[in-house]
Amino acid sequence: MRKKDVVLMATVTSFEGLPHPSRSELRQFAELFAPLFNASSEEARRQAVAALSQSRNVPPAVAFFIASQPIAVAAPFLISSPCLSNEALITIARSQGIDHAHAIARRESLSPIVVDALVGLRYDQSIRRADPTDQQAAAEPPAVEVAAPSAGETERQSREDQLRRRIKLLAGHVERAENDRLGLRSISTIQAALLVRFARSREAGLFASVLADALSASRWLSERIMLDISGQQLATTLKGLGLEIPDALFVLTRFYGHLGEAGTGESRAETLWASLDAEECGGRVEAWRRADGYTYGQPQRQVPPPATTEAAMPASRQDQDMREKISRPLRTSATVRRSVAGQRSR
Repeated sequence: MRKKDVVLMATVTSFEGLPHPSRSELRQFAELFAPLFNASSEEARRQAVAALSQSRNVPPAVAFFIASQPIAVAAPFLISSPCLSNEALITIARSQGIDHAHAIARRESLSPIVVDALVGLRYDQSIRRADPTDQQAAAEPPAVEVAAPSAGETERQSREDQLRRRIKLLAGHVERAENDRLGLRSISTIQAALLVRFARSREAGLFASVLADALSASRWLSERIMLDISGQQLATTLKGLGLEIPDALFVLTRFYGHLGEAGTGESRAETLWASLDAEECGGRVEAWRRADGYTYGQPQRQVPPPATTEAAMPASRQDQDMREKISRPLRTSATVRRSVAGQRSR
């Protein structure tokens, strides 16, 4: 193997070993990958692309660069990579040709936008592709004028348009877009950043406070979730809130060390995360929130401090004090002088 091939594979392997790469690491990998890739052999390129097709941390620029390579190299990445956005898939299908579009169509999940773009691309290709034997005939001047579209042609085009609409509807019902969280409880960007920060420093108290705020629930619920030593309840909560996968895996491995241990090609945290369904997690989180609301939703009534003024006294107490004042003898200045004189005489 050539020296540059070894350097390329070493760079890819070291990048795959980063569970939560920082921005500087992503930028450094993006700057190094393209020159090393272009200087390597065809076999090394295929191995590197096959390895990166399973990674979730590939920078967007590198992902687009790989997907734009010849189909013999880019096929595994186009079929399996989760780092290609809908816009990137549509752009690659339109710019790289029908082979890349066929590879994109083999992905396990496609959004309705991509399905519509692929259907339209296929329709355009069917129009533009011509039989080579007809090129000479097409170059000759037509003997008659081109007739208007017949009724059968118009009906066929109408059926194709209807079929495209049905495909879009079916794609929307089969699978919801990953980034479509309309109507679902979602964590904000600031809350996600705080969770990652407090998980990095292992400040469980502050982490529980932010998690309770994200759930709009009591702190008791967030602490109960974190007390599950298996980490499954916290993973369910984070997936139900829509936390990004790299952030969620980092949080789980920081608080639960056993989830960071490597299993069969991936960590236990990745295996746990892959076994959870986003819709089921959202339903469980809402059930926990409802139960928490029944228990801790009503604020405790605070007992007011004892009143010390006459205005705050009960009516019966005020009446009793008034009767005592009335029953006391009225002390005038004369009675006061007599009492003083009596004390002096004694």
